[in-house]
Amino acid sequence: MIISGMPIIRVALDIPLPSLFDYTVAEDVAVATGQRVIVPFGRRRLVGVVMGRAATTEISSERIKPVTQVLYDSALLSAELLDLLRFCSDYYRYPIGQAVLSAMPARLRSDKPVTGKPMLGYRLSASGLALDLDAFPKRKVAQRRILAQLAERPCNLAQLKALSATAGVQLKALEQEGWVERFPESLPFGSNAPCPGRTVRVVQKHTFNNAHILTGEQQLAVNSITQTDGYACFLLHGVTGSGKTEVYVHLMHHALRRGGQVLLLVPEINLTPQLENYFRSRFPDTALASLHSGLSEGKRLHNWQQAQTGAAQIVLGTRLAVFAEMPGLALIIVDEEHDSSFKQQDGLRYSARDVAIFRASQCGVPIVLGSATPSLESYHNAQSGRYRMIKLTGRAQAAARLPTVRCVNINQTVMHHGISENLLREIGQRIARKEQSLVFINRRGYAPVLMCMGCGWLSGCKHCAGKMVLHLNEQRLRCHHCGYQLRVPPACPGCGNADLLPVGSGTQRVESALQERFPEARILRVDRDSTRNKRAWQAMREQIHANEVDILVGTQMLAKGHDFPALTLVGVLNPDSALYSSDFRAAEKLFAQLVQVAGRAGRADKPGEVLIQTAFPDHPLFRALQAHDFDGWAASQLAERKMAGFPPFVYQAMLRAEGKQEAEVYVFLDHARAAAVALRHPVEVLGVVPAAMPRRANHIRAQLLVQGATRKQLQQFLRVWQPLLDALPAQKLRYSLDIDPLEF
Repeated sequence: MIISGMPIIRVALDIPLPSLFDYTVAEDVAVATGQRVIVPFGRRRLVGVVMGRAATTEISSERIKPVTQVLYDSALLSAELLDLLRFCSDYYRYPIGQAVLSAMPARLRSDKPVTGKPMLGYRLSASGLALDLDAFPKRKVAQRRILAQLAERPCNLAQLKALSATAGVQLKALEQEGWVERFPESLPFGSNAPCPGRTVRVVQKHTFNNAHILTGEQQLAVNSITQTDGYACFLLHGVTGSGKTEVYVHLMHHALRRGGQVLLLVPEINLTPQLENYFRSRFPDTALASLHSGLSEGKRLHNWQQAQTGAAQIVLGTRLAVFAEMPGLALIIVDEEHDSSFKQQDGLRYSARDVAIFRASQCGVPIVLGSATPSLESYHNAQSGRYRMIKLTGRAQAAARLPTVRCVNINQTVMHHGISENLLREIGQRIARKEQSLVFINRRGYAPVLMCMGCGWLSGCKHCAGKMVLHLNEQRLRCHHCGYQLRVPPACPGCGNADLLPVGSGTQRVESALQERFPEARILRVDRDSTRNKRAWQAMREQIHANEVDILVGTQMLAKGHDFPALTLVGVLNPDSALYSSDFRAAEKLFAQLVQVAGRAGRADKPGEVLIQTAFPDHPLFRALQAHDFDGWAASQLAERKMAGFPPFVYQAMLRAEGKQEAEVYVFLDHARAAAVALRHPVEVLGVVPAAMPRRANHIRAQLLVQGATRKQLQQFLRVWQPLLDALPAQKLRYSLDIDPLEF
């Protein structure tokens, strides 16, 4: 232990090492926890975040280096956010520096201040402190607000703009009168004075457009949640079309009225624009910022700063928004909480839903998890009393009813390019009635594979264990796993036979078959290929709402959260593959997906109908769907999981490895397994097995699963096991730990 004569700070760096790094700062340099600094690291200069101060260091004084530069700007991370990131680093077994830096906008990871000069704060001057606000002219509303706020504490310009959009102009006038003065907002370490970029809760007037009268169930839900003091986790289990969004709106109104900020997480980027427009219409005077990966770097930084200063009262975003700086956070909502998109699959492999629950507990605020088909983990937590269950059992519109669900046995009907005659007949009737139909198939492209009728050759990818999908319009074969593509061959590469046949159906083939059957119909295909352009999906949505489309053909993009009043028929193609999948969650995911897509039908006053094409019409999953019996289905699934020893009755961690040489991958995992067994912890260490996709982009992939009876047992094991993994030779491999994995 070495005691240094100069102040020592601990810095988080974007380095794959599980430690902080010590640097010195001069006595007269003001550095705060959460501030960005530039430090030397080997021959490089890196941006880091100050995590705290150290009284001692293990590094000798001649080896410890000084900070190169302190970045004085508004990008100061709060103690609450740093604690959240420490939790994520520890729980998900990910280096602390990489966890902290990955949670920040890209602009903040560069070595430039986010403003060209140090942040300036504003405070009352001596004459300003002597002012009698009661005697201040009442017509100068904005100036009165600013003076009242500065009487409580100094603020920066961004914070004061949350009070008045004209704060810049008003401050100049107040400075000229001599009532307000500026000061540089750089503060000494550990100071209790106001920090750059932080704010207090400011009760702001906002207009609430109360467009809908709540149903009895909705009102009970709102009352239950708003009467809660402090942290509580609510599972809002409402059937599709039950008005969960309306409940969200009233909860947001309650939080905003008290001066708080609201964080709303959604699973898909495609849902953010329509929700953003909707919430702007309901809260026309309330500042709203969106945060998702589709934003430019500059826009993301701007929106992050709006959240950080409290200027944005509503923050709407995908999973990365769970790390937004929100000093006035009063409510968290996670919509479609069951959705696997909330789980990050690389880097810091966090579940945004679970992190949001921890953050709500940390901040002492309520969190609402909304879904028509809750994840079995959340449902089990609600059944056991850990969460509070709130149910919405009926559709919000009095005339709307849940759709009728029917199964079409594909073994007993005529099929046309994968579409049954029954479904085609129903689509024809909808076209005649000027109603819309949705044909759902969760596979893009024309056909999943191209096959030679002579020798049986299949269009496999040379880099992956998967098949190349036929995209007929572009005359390309494309691998949806690694991106490799080539032109469709004129003849079989194996035997030279020119008779190559598309096998199976994708969205393009379904679209083509429907155009052939209904040449006058207006057909719109919605998948990742057709929505590549930035504004494509917005334009499509406008077409659908204007009833300029007769038939929609789409993937899961269309299954979530959309409200199409003219849509009365949903046809589901090829759902059966999930019924015999090796993934124990496959049936749960299929049920959720089918409930979501079925919920698009009959949301207004016209009855909806759902036709599911299947070879197993008597399967319990389809029976539960027809009866709209989620509770019965969930109970049977949980009973099976308990017998089999699957989550939520155990806790899992997956060690994945990939490399160019198969032997190296398996040797590494075998050594990792041996190290795990030797620890003799009360966990179950399973065998080393190939990944579901054993070869991807020329990398061999395998995995090792570890299970613990409790979360605590598993975490204790991982803390001891991970250093042993890091010590194993793995120069030519990539490996990662995935806690609470969703992909197998």
